[in-house]
Amino acid sequence: MDTKAIETHIRGILEAIGEDPDREGLRETPQRVARMYEEIFAGISYSNHEIAEMFGKTFEAPSPSQSQTAVVMKDISVFSYCEHHMALMYDMNVNVAYVPRGRVIGLSKIARICDMASKRLQLQERLGQDIAEILMEAVGTPDVGVVITGSHSCMTARGIRNVSSRTTTKTFCGAFQTDRSLQELL
Repeated sequence: MDTKAIETHIRGILEAIGEDPDREGLRETPQRVARMYEEIFAGISYSNHEIAEMFGKTFEAPSPSQSQTAVVMKDISVFSYCEHHMALMYDMNVNVAYVPRGRVIGLSKIARICDMASKRLQLQERLGQDIAEILMEAVGTPDVGVVITGSHSCMTARGIRNVSSRTTTKTFCGAFQTDRSLQELL
């Protein structure tokens, strides 16, 4: 990430909106924004495959019967930025489920996958697909479901300004596409 270019452009944006980037409260803003962008857009530096490798430590499922049981993790908090307006997508909760095929992944790794996939300019629909794709590769199962509900500041803070609107997206892969009982877990 080119933080010096970000600093230059943020300074230009401040000037373009009529601010004085040399006033006391704004002097270090370009540097602060550049550091923030490094953090909040860290996922841009990695492909889905690389994220799967980064967080893909799995363990043998304890018993064959458990490999037929879905693993469900709910209410994983993430935020992202809409690629259309670079507006914040916030109060996002991600629910993830998968049916193990002999391997399970650490629960913290599921949350880390969701977090890293969200650290990109995104669409909520693509975020669900990315999380599902990463998890399918990391765990080695085609049976993955992802449901995301969140608020979008491009809807709540600008434009129509509908502050109560929430968006839900559902990504079902493998058995989740047709098995209603699996879908209902999410």
